[in-house]
Amino acid sequence: MHTKITGTGCYIPKVIQTNNDFLDHKFHNSDGSEIVGDSKIVIDKFVAITGIEERRYVEENKVTSQIAYEAAKQAIKASGIDAETLDYIIVAHNYGDIKHGTIQSDTVPSLASRVKHLLKIENPYCVAYDMMFGCPGWIESIIQAHAFIKSSMAKKCLVIGAETLSRVVDPHDRDSMIYSDGAGACIVEASEEDDKGIIAHKSASFTYDEVKYLFFGGTYDSESPSKTQYIKMYGRKIYNFALTHVPDAMKACLDESGYNIQDIKKILIHQANEKMDEAIVERFYKLYNQEMPKDVMPMTIHKLGNSSVATVPTLLDMILNDKVEGHQINEGDVVIFASVGAGMNINAIVYKF
Repeated sequence: MHTKITGTGCYIPKVIQTNNDFLDHKFHNSDGSEIVGDSKIVIDKFVAITGIEERRYVEENKVTSQIAYEAAKQAIKASGIDAETLDYIIVAHNYGDIKHGTIQSDTVPSLASRVKHLLKIENPYCVAYDMMFGCPGWIESIIQAHAFIKSSMAKKCLVIGAETLSRVVDPHDRDSMIYSDGAGACIVEASEEDDKGIIAHKSASFTYDEVKYLFFGGTYDSESPSKTQYIKMYGRKIYNFALTHVPDAMKACLDESGYNIQDIKKILIHQANEKMDEAIVERFYKLYNQEMPKDVMPMTIHKLGNSSVATVPTLLDMILNDKVEGHQINEGDVVIFASVGAGMNINAIVYKF
C-alpha cells in the first residue's frame, strides 16, 4: 500500500508587507539596547541574508483555522473526493487562532475540529486533531497520515499547514521581518500503484541542548511595560544546527529510498532563510561528492516570507499549478520534502510523483 498526494490547495493572504514598511521601526538587540542608526541599513543586511523582499500578512478579519479551511477546500476540490469519506484531518500549526488586536492563543477546540466544522463534515469517524512540531509540522503530519494508511487505519486524509505568525512578532526584533502568514493543504490517499507516492521518510528531535533555540519571550524594547510574549530565536545557533543535521537526515532518507542523488528532480525545503536553505542543500549534495544543480531548489521566500508549517505545502501547490516560474513537477519525478524548526525538529520525505 502506497500513500499518494491526490490534490493540493493553498491560501496566500492578500496583505503585502514590504521591507519599506519596517523603515520606521526602532529595532533593539536581545539585551534591550537600541540599534542606533538608519533602519534601512538593518533592512538591507536582512535582505542580503534571508532574501526576503516582502511577506504576506493575513487579513484582520481572519484567523489561522479560517485560512486552513480555505486551503482545504481547494485540496478537496482538486482531489475530487467527497469530504465525508475523510478518515483524518490533521492541522499543523504552532500558535492556534489569534484574533487581530488580541494576544491570547485560542486552541480549544482544536483547529482541526474547527476546519472540519467549517467543511460541514457530518461523519463522526472523520477524526480531527492538531500537530505541533515547529516548522516541520506539515511534513510530520504527512508522515503520520502515511502511517495510518500503511496500517490500514485510513484510506484518505486531509493534511494542512497553517500559520499567522504576524500575530506573534515583536516589532522591535529584527527577526520579525522574517515571518509571514499562509496555509497549504493536501489530500493523501491509499494507492495500489507501484513505486509512486511516499517512498521513504526520516524524522528526528534534538532536545538536549537545542530545545530552546526557538522560544516564546518578551519584547526586546526594555522600556516597554508589555508582558506579551513573542516568537524569538537564536538565529546563529539554528543556522549551525540546520547545516549540521538537516543534510544528514536528507541523506539517510534518500539512502533508505533506494534512489540515487541524480534521480532527484526537486527539493522542496522549508522556506526559512534563503542563504541557510542554499547552504543546507549544497552540503547535502556534497555528501555525495556532487554539485548542487541550479534548478533543484525552488524558492518563494522572496515574496512570501517564512510562514512556518505553510511554506512547503504552499510551495508544492504553487509549483503544481505553474505559479513558480522556471519550476515544474512532472509524473515520475522524485522529489525531497525537508524541514527544520522549533523543537528542534527535522524531517524529510522522498516522494515519487
